[in-house]
Amino acid sequence: MRRLALWAAALLAALATGGCSTLRYYAQAVGGHLEIVHRARPVSAWLADPATPLALRVRLELAERIRDFAVTALKEPDNRSYRTYADLQRGAAVWNVVAAPELSLTLKTWCFPVMGCVGYRGYYRQQGADAMASTLKAEGWETSVYGVPAYSTLGWTNWLGGDPLLNTFIAWPEGELARLIFHELAHQEAYADDDTTFNESFAVAVSRIGSRRWLREYGSAAARAEDAAATARQHDFRELTARTRAQLDALYASALPDADKRARKAGIMAAMRADYAALKAGRWDGFAGYDAWFAHANNASLGVQAAYNELVPEFDRLFEHEGGNFTRFYAEVRRLAALPKAERRATLAAIR
Repeated sequence: MRRLALWAAALLAALATGGCSTLRYYAQAVGGHLEIVHRARPVSAWLADPATPLALRVRLELAERIRDFAVTALKEPDNRSYRTYADLQRGAAVWNVVAAPELSLTLKTWCFPVMGCVGYRGYYRQQGADAMASTLKAEGWETSVYGVPAYSTLGWTNWLGGDPLLNTFIAWPEGELARLIFHELAHQEAYADDDTTFNESFAVAVSRIGSRRWLREYGSAAARAEDAAATARQHDFRELTARTRAQLDALYASALPDADKRARKAGIMAAMRADYAALKAGRWDGFAGYDAWFAHANNASLGVQAAYNELVPEFDRLFEHEGGNFTRFYAEVRRLAALPKAERRATLAAIR
């Protein structure tokens, strides 16, 4: 979901292959990323600047320690990414648009020169994402627009300074901050063209393994307790949305008339929201962090959730199969990424 790589090369390809709307899209992408690069300064410069607020200074020092841990403990790349910081003065790095048909959870894909095909379309200004969503709705798609706090350029922009730490996530709880940094760096280790679910599930697996180690070795009791509560909520969320996706998948694959499918779909979505309300009133003790998601949930937002979680158990098994050795694990993931998609998935599923 977060790969906006090689924009400059892609723009050149679009000049030869695309129309005006394609060129406008690539132009906003190139310009948006260059703006982020322009705003970024080395973390060391922020720490040396007496004008840097104390709260930001503390978070940047924490991020530096997490970044070092990514290299020494998780064997992630030791490069310029997440060694700089930028304040974008907005709440998201990009806004993604995802779309799915009325009676399917299969996401619409967009294919780009150099980047390959992905199940989303990213914009550096929310107005552009909203406009695309409106166009897709008019064509009959269910859509979702959501802010993305960070994305990876897969290491291709390290010559420009790499991917920076951003104000959009620097204040997150310690465990969440660690997971984000580990997640985005994982994309620099291995990336399969045209397989968003493989890429995101791999990065999620790395981020969860890494954050558990970080908190166990360096997290305070308060940070571990905060993360345990957040992890429990995320587990409940994944369980509820996975159950809903399974019900919808079965419904959409059935031979029922479309009218009956629509009626049953409404019932499944209502049941999901009722289950969420029960969670929030019970184990979540009034936590409202997912309110907006459930209020606007549809095929598109449910479909994109699968990309981040569907293959995580397989990657966990692969990590154990490689003896918990990150270097061997990454090498095997890269080998899988080079296989044809069907063979890649079959090989991953066969690991025990």
